[in-house]
Amino acid sequence: IGAGKHVHLDKPAGESLPQFRRLLDTAARQNLLIQLGYMYRYNPAVLLLRDFLAKGWLGDVFEVHTVMSKVVSPASRRELAEYPGGMMFELGCHLIDLVVGVLGKPQKVTAYPQHAAEVDDGLRDNMLAVFEYPEALATVKSSAMEVEGFARRHLVVCGTKGTFHIQPLDNPSARIALASERPGYRRGYQEVTFPRYTRYVADAADMARIIRGDKAADFSYQHDLHVQAAVLQASG
Repeated sequence: IGAGKHVHLDKPAGESLPQFRRLLDTAARQNLLIQLGYMYRYNPAVLLLRDFLAKGWLGDVFEVHTVMSKVVSPASRRELAEYPGGMMFELGCHLIDLVVGVLGKPQKVTAYPQHAAEVDDGLRDNMLAVFEYPEALATVKSSAMEVEGFARRHLVVCGTKGTFHIQPLDNPSARIALASERPGYRRGYQEVTFPRYTRYVADAADMARIIRGDKAADFSYQHDLHVQAAVLQASG
């Protein structure tokens, strides 16, 4: 950024919120892109969810529930244990990016960090965070021990006019319930399938379009700052 270059930055954005804020401010002054490596931003099911929200088809959102877990190897556990945020810092950050995308900056984040495995490596491997909003609650769950955890990774958004349930997140399909018929969708529950999703390809393509000046960035500096603050709070 100091050299005037656009940056793709892997997640999460470090351990220091003031340092990340300085980085964003420097990028903003030069109109440079900092694209965060949150891997579900261009997931086709998430894109459809954003479209539903923009059209108001789900009504007022009052609940978001998310899970992202897997079985982590002993060697990887030791590496991740270096960070006190554990699995929330490592995996839950992807979900927090989605939660903030749906509901915005939370009023309050309460972390429930836990080490549950028998192995004494210090990794916070069973993590939960509750996000409070004036008229909504969101939960983010991430663990290092869930058998076939990829299959249960999900995002559920409940509104007064409909529910949008994406599962699994990595190879997405969705169950959508609507209170009334919408163009292309019927009242009640229906299944929606998507082409197989390959991570990061759409991110790179979008970054190229932004750098060429074909479009503006979909995620503001302020969004990324709110996400990082929430990640640190949710990590305890």
